[in-house]
Amino acid sequence: MRVEDRLDSGVEAEPNDNEGGRVTSNSGTDFIRELIQSDADHGPYGGRVQTRFPPEPNGFLHIGHAKSICLNFGVAAEHGGRTVLRFDDTNPETEDERYVAAIREDLAWLGFEPSEVVYASDYFDQLHRWAVQLIEQGLAYVDDQDAETISENRGGFTTPGVDSPWRDRSVDENRDLFERMTAGEFGEGQRVLRAKIDMNHENMQMRDPVMYRIRNQHHFRTGDSWVIYPTYDWAHGQSDAIEGTTHSLCTLEFDSHRPLYDWFHGALGLGDDRPRQTEFARLNLTHTVLSKRRLLQLVDDGHVDGWDDARMPTVRGLRRRGYPAQAIRDFCGHIGIARVNGTHEIELLESFVRRQHNATALRRMAVLDPLEVVITNWPDGQTDTREAINNPEDDTAGVREVPFSGRLFIERDDFMLDPPSKFFRLAPGREVRLRAGYFITCNDVETGPDGEVIRLICTYDPETAGGQAPDGRKVKATIHWVAAETALDVKVELYERLFTEALPGADGADPMASLNPDSRLTRTAKAEPALADIAPGEVVQFERLGYFARDLDDDPNTSPTRFHRTVGLRDEWANIQKRQG
Repeated sequence: MRVEDRLDSGVEAEPNDNEGGRVTSNSGTDFIRELIQSDADHGPYGGRVQTRFPPEPNGFLHIGHAKSICLNFGVAAEHGGRTVLRFDDTNPETEDERYVAAIREDLAWLGFEPSEVVYASDYFDQLHRWAVQLIEQGLAYVDDQDAETISENRGGFTTPGVDSPWRDRSVDENRDLFERMTAGEFGEGQRVLRAKIDMNHENMQMRDPVMYRIRNQHHFRTGDSWVIYPTYDWAHGQSDAIEGTTHSLCTLEFDSHRPLYDWFHGALGLGDDRPRQTEFARLNLTHTVLSKRRLLQLVDDGHVDGWDDARMPTVRGLRRRGYPAQAIRDFCGHIGIARVNGTHEIELLESFVRRQHNATALRRMAVLDPLEVVITNWPDGQTDTREAINNPEDDTAGVREVPFSGRLFIERDDFMLDPPSKFFRLAPGREVRLRAGYFITCNDVETGPDGEVIRLICTYDPETAGGQAPDGRKVKATIHWVAAETALDVKVELYERLFTEALPGADGADPMASLNPDSRLTRTAKAEPALADIAPGEVVQFERLGYFARDLDDDPNTSPTRFHRTVGLRDEWANIQKRQG
């Protein structure tokens, strides 16, 4: 029987900056799934499985939350169970409806639909009744000490705690003071309600934890109905019980909170079918911070453009950059569930992104650093079209017509005036293949006043249409190009790591000290006109360059104006594996 049937009526804390060693693979052992299977077969829940995802609506979801989402929704679905989305709205000064909307949107984009959407504030009345129950049992008391004194008197791991001078108040006095707290008679910080457990307990969380504090703040849902608000430890476990959660899956920093979680349930007499808390390792990535405090610092100090900046590890940032939801889910499934914190290479995540886009993304040609090519033997005023494959991995993607003319753009680094021996692209006197086009030969160059090459003078071989020479001659390089007359001008954002250090903040250093000042480079590119058919948010492969996402805020009724490089073509994860092997 669910606990709510007996009633009369996060997000877990943010992970710290990266700690611990890097991990590159998972053992494949999923202790949580084994536990849930065992409980389903032999436990007190009658085979029922219910999980919850409890974010606080004071910010945006990030890749670490995605791991928790995939776990909670995944294990419940595997057992035909339920997953509840619960907003842990117990801190009115920092929470807002816009975060609720953003979290629901991100969750849907990731591909998950909760069985029910609830709020911790739905349970404020019941939590208050339960608090009164603990007071009447002599297990909670009103403390007049301020927060600093309470913290100091808790002691430490080698220092005993000091009992509050108000710890032995009578039940009647505690009940009266708590009701007066509820009625708003006291100011913030004047009084708190604490559980009465053991000020010398070896677990610091058990040293008379605070259950309620006074907050004279307007709540976005309950308005001004309440001036006292439950702490996380008081609201979380009891909310789990009210909802009928069977397995409360938390990250490892909550292992020390589990005895308190269980103590509250036991003190309230909730029975053998009360929720069970289990902890798993949080997600850390190289070159990334996932601490909400650090992410807020990035935004507030102007290091990024906002929470949805394509360099941010937020779900909204990853979406803007062109990360597919499926790739994020596949990555979370691949790394699995561990008991010990570690750090995964960001290149592994990128490999999942690259793999999916390779199979599904259309190919287009764009030139990021244009160098003009003039073909002198091309018929004056003539424009031709060349047939190009849309995706060689997908036969159903078909082909497209690409304009070709006597004036083109190629990448500047596809030409060298004095090339080294292993440079096989275009150079004076050298012939190369234009992808889906012709063979061209560089005959001359034009330079600017500072000696820089500004134009290549070339000829083409009309017998090589489609990229094959009838006489069988070979070239050592194929390069991409864009016809100048029909080229689209688009702004392209190129991204490097936001942090130069693999483990920002390791060994107590300030992670912001390793911020990469060159994490974004903006270029004005020349692109083939078929790029105009790409919808906002859609990802294409710029041939030979990488995968790029059209900006989500682009007007879908106009030509694209901005693209973000999602990932490059080079499989850096494969190189890491080779080095480690």
